[in-house]
Amino acid sequence: MSSTQFPGRPSEFSGLWILGIFMLLALCGPSVRAQTNITSTPAATNAPSNFRSPEDNWLDVSKFLDKRYGFLPVAIPITEPAVGYGGFGALAFLDKPLGSALAGYGRPDITAVGGLGTENGTWGVLAFNVHHWFDDQLQTQVALIYASVNLDFYGIGEDTQLQSQPLRYNLEPRGGFVQGKYRLWGSRFWVGLRYAIFSTQVTFNEPPGTPGIPSFSRVSNVGGLTPTLTYDSRDNIFTPTSGSYVEADSGLYSEVFGGETDFQRPSLTGIQYFPLSQKWTLGFRGNFTGSFGDVPFYMRPYISLRGAAAFRYQGDEVAQIESEVRWQFWKRFSLVGFVGGGAAWNNGAQFQNTDAILTGGTGFRYELAREYGLHVGLDVAFSRDTTAVYLQIGSAWGGL
Repeated sequence: MSSTQFPGRPSEFSGLWILGIFMLLALCGPSVRAQTNITSTPAATNAPSNFRSPEDNWLDVSKFLDKRYGFLPVAIPITEPAVGYGGFGALAFLDKPLGSALAGYGRPDITAVGGLGTENGTWGVLAFNVHHWFDDQLQTQVALIYASVNLDFYGIGEDTQLQSQPLRYNLEPRGGFVQGKYRLWGSRFWVGLRYAIFSTQVTFNEPPGTPGIPSFSRVSNVGGLTPTLTYDSRDNIFTPTSGSYVEADSGLYSEVFGGETDFQRPSLTGIQYFPLSQKWTLGFRGNFTGSFGDVPFYMRPYISLRGAAAFRYQGDEVAQIESEVRWQFWKRFSLVGFVGGGAAWNNGAQFQNTDAILTGGTGFRYELAREYGLHVGLDVAFSRDTTAVYLQIGSAWGGL
């Protein structure tokens, strides 16, 4: 549930991902007074603190999260190498506190409006709502997005010239998506369907005819349906120590759905956690994403690993895997180490123009909300191209 990873597709605007961030980062500054149905009374001098654990007297915001709701401001740093340092700010409204969701049900509904900006001139605005229906059997998400994103194009697959001299371009998407996910018979399985439609203006800084510029339309319209199937048996949605998360989806984009071209974008993600002992947790995350048909170049899949800049390694198909070990070495503090690898290639099983990357790094975590199993911290990741710092809130792998 990283707060700094650059979102590459609409499905990554997960409602619960945003929920975790909103709840934690409301602590960054004074908030507008939250609405509550409890009458205000003078605080008792021996009342338990909302920011200290009665168990060990360490900083802990579980009690704060149990009670806090209403209008909450949000401030999130951005450290994604693809766009540079920046920040995201928003005002969110939650209709009830997190305390009622401890059993996995009764989650609050969220409405938020915010904007972001980074040092390379990237900016954007976002409006978002996540709502739960029928005792949490159905979850809906709606988002509207308008942004201007400055990126470097390194080619699709391996391109020796572009690897050393990338082409700068700008994407200006405007549009949104609506999604519904339904829990099957109270089980761990969810089925979902998302409809997304975007109109994106594409601009290269280089003159037409420059070697390496892909075929593109000045204004690209895409619209499509994405069915999803999800299985989730993790013991905690924030910082899991055991269980599995598997999600399969397939984006079906067509003129029928409001776009200009027909293409497909299937994806399969698997996450597994193993409790090695009371203090050690081992995790693995693997992903495959393909693209077929007349796909706009900016919607080709890319390697998404800590230490690899977003959109840096693109291909017709992408496969990646990352492992992480976490050691709860002292009280609320833990250390993490991770290593990953990914490959982007063209032409299917022929694996032509393969571009690969190895990444790794280390970081620390602090158990900020013990009742929720929420750990926060920093990761420093390395690859042959970059060194990056990531603020982590919960799991770096999301999957919410």
